[in-house]
Amino acid sequence: MNKVAFYTLGCKLNFAETSTIARTFLENGFSITKFEDKSDVYVINTCTVSQRADKECRKIIRSIIRRSPKAYVIVTGCYAQLRPEEIASIEGVDLVLGTTEKFNIQNYLPNLDKSKSPQIYVSELSENNDFGIAYSGDVDDRTRAFLKVQDGCDFNCSFCTIPLARGDSRSLPIKSVLQQARYLADRGYKEIVLSGVNVGDYGKKDGENLQMLLKSLVQIEGIERIRISSIEPNLLSTDLINFILDNEKLCNHFHVPLQSGSNEILKMMRRRYTAENYQNLINDINRKDPNAAVGADVIVGFPGETEKHFLETYQLLLDLPVSYLHVFTYSERPNTPAAEFENRVEPRIRFERNRKLRLLSKKKKTNFFSKFLNKYVQVLFESNHEDGYIYGFTRNYIRVRTEYSENLVNKIVPVQIISIDDDVCVASLQSEILTV
Repeated sequence: MNKVAFYTLGCKLNFAETSTIARTFLENGFSITKFEDKSDVYVINTCTVSQRADKECRKIIRSIIRRSPKAYVIVTGCYAQLRPEEIASIEGVDLVLGTTEKFNIQNYLPNLDKSKSPQIYVSELSENNDFGIAYSGDVDDRTRAFLKVQDGCDFNCSFCTIPLARGDSRSLPIKSVLQQARYLADRGYKEIVLSGVNVGDYGKKDGENLQMLLKSLVQIEGIERIRISSIEPNLLSTDLINFILDNEKLCNHFHVPLQSGSNEILKMMRRRYTAENYQNLINDINRKDPNAAVGADVIVGFPGETEKHFLETYQLLLDLPVSYLHVFTYSERPNTPAAEFENRVEPRIRFERNRKLRLLSKKKKTNFFSKFLNKYVQVLFESNHEDGYIYGFTRNYIRVRTEYSENLVNKIVPVQIISIDDDVCVASLQSEILTV
């Protein structure tokens, strides 16, 4: 039997799509092996949100060739859609599949012949681009499932390649989402993470919306938690916030991209809100639920970002009840308007600003965790474990560690937070839980 291994770069949406591709291989007689092991076929699902992601992809491909020079190497995803010839030129790559083609990967499996020249199948994206149903599950060692409900984006921020790589915004109808969610519930998944490029834009073109979807999802038996992967600030309405916070099944965890705390930079980025809008939104969430987690994406070193602009971002985040940050160093992406902007920020300054915000993020996370010291929280423990410990997440996205017990896997149990170890809370639990 042929073996296949997978490597995924980028967002949770990519992980859901990799799971779907993996199921296709299983249906065609392949067995799945760890990426670190030798395999007959390797599939890399790529990201191109930054120059670093592109470099990492090339590094991974070269590591495969060193390990398994006779292996058949398939590269797909956003980087493949945008720069197929560049990928095909890397020694050892055999097949490059675009955004649409990756969901028809079974069409290419009968011809995995490494003796041929690299093959490229990348079609142009259009409004009628196939959605490509995707969810993690079956082939993943997880207790949370990532369910793709939306793809593409119509926002066209000046720094972003996603509309070029994934096309226009489109959504999976509520009826189809519910079908997939019931499937996952039947297989024991207790938490679903709704994934997409712009989840807040869900259903807008079809007379549906995210709140309508959530109202239907909370009715499904077996699903005990529903988490939204990320939502744009201009799409997070007061009604939606209230609905989420009023329903126990919906996680009080909001990941809300900021990108910059400077209105001047936000305008250049073509973002659809101001720093004041963002500030009011986050404070509103905190007033309604002080225990809610709020994460933020931030880009540093955008063209024209002065020290004054950066300090506006830093001060805004310092004052806001944000729980953690995802910090990105700006990198020029081909065919985006920002790549042509003047007043580029020196790389050393970009990296220094990144470092400062990462330190702030660490302080923010520690402060947020500290609120729960010596308190009991409900944790959904995952099947993964290492060094005698098992890990899981609370509703508000606190990662928790405790001593491993098989009885905890895929269970939501109360634990007491007793200490903080970097980005993980250490917990103890009642002895009777272990014997259930």
